[in-house]
Amino acid sequence: MKYYFAIIGFFISLGLPAQNRQTADSAYTHPLQAEGEKFLNYLETLYTNREQWENRKSEILSCLPEALRLNPLPPKPNSQAILTPKRKYGDYTVENFAIETLPGVYVAGSIYKPAKIKGKCPVILNPNGHFNDGRYRADQQIRCAMQARMGMIAASWDLFAWGESLLQFDGSLHRLNAANTIQILNAFRILDYLLSLKEADPARVGITGGSGGGSLTMMMAAIDPRISLSIPAVMLSSYFSGGCPCEIGMQAHLCGHHTNNVEIASMLAPKPQLIISDGKDWTSEVPESEYPFMRRIYEFYGAAGNLENNHFPEEGHDYGVSKRQASYRFIAKHFGLDTTELSDENGDYDESKVHIEPYHLMYVFGDKGERLPQNAIKGKEELIKILHYVEILE
Repeated sequence: MKYYFAIIGFFISLGLPAQNRQTADSAYTHPLQAEGEKFLNYLETLYTNREQWENRKSEILSCLPEALRLNPLPPKPNSQAILTPKRKYGDYTVENFAIETLPGVYVAGSIYKPAKIKGKCPVILNPNGHFNDGRYRADQQIRCAMQARMGMIAASWDLFAWGESLLQFDGSLHRLNAANTIQILNAFRILDYLLSLKEADPARVGITGGSGGGSLTMMMAAIDPRISLSIPAVMLSSYFSGGCPCEIGMQAHLCGHHTNNVEIASMLAPKPQLIISDGKDWTSEVPESEYPFMRRIYEFYGAAGNLENNHFPEEGHDYGVSKRQASYRFIAKHFGLDTTELSDENGDYDESKVHIEPYHLMYVFGDKGERLPQNAIKGKEELIKILHYVEILE
């Protein structure tokens, strides 16, 4: 599939810093969709029923963890999660956390919970994309806070070599191929921690993210059986799998003699999945192309009702209010949440009671990194040593 490599190379060749990834929308060229359609048409010939699809899925799934250098998973460091005091905002709380995911390598984020917890709560992961300000931006805080107000335990965290990870690693290291592995490992370890909480419901585990966060959403939903609901936003495409090494650095899309994000997202079937797409990026043709392909696979299980697509033809590459509203409705429906006090008769959710925190309140390690653990490694050379040690690098 020569076009696959050409597309990946094209976006990488843009040379855009990760923080400015949004500007790549203007580089999106519509004719590539035709090549994606050809590939989907070819993939459809490989399976015409559930048994054939399961064989194809097994072929890809047997390869993905190997390609991502996550089979076996690196040993867990023998350390406890670092937690800051909780801040209470009406009906939800926020606390910051840091988890050591590799020896001396920490991922930092925030956990949002209902202020009053009754019984078991669903858990939902919110991986970030390459949006300006990362997890600290208002729309990310709003989404996580609303999830907590709906009755869930929600987590958001920094990309590798972004946010507080910059205390350890220069931002240029975000574009290491190994960042692909590190970010997926971070998600595994964060989910490990969340499911260790006594109030967490392991039967209801969701994940949702936009752009590069959508890439991680699809991959995690494919390879981690604990995920029971997925909402990839503004990322599903038959021809574009991501423009940053943190998404494609380990070339996992070469599995199964070439695959793409449509097949990878389909691997969640028959579990609930909402595809959020828009008219101004590579998801513009989802309703006519990628969604019907995936629906056919869901139909193999008699579960077409578990797959939905909310398309916003006049909107662009973001996880804005209309897209958040769609996600709230889908989650409430499939996780069985009573959200009548948060939504009106039209199903619109009131986000006005969310408190937007200043960045410094969301830090784990202090305003100047003064609380960074003593064993924290720093710099590329130390990172490479650790990656070789855990055999992420050959």
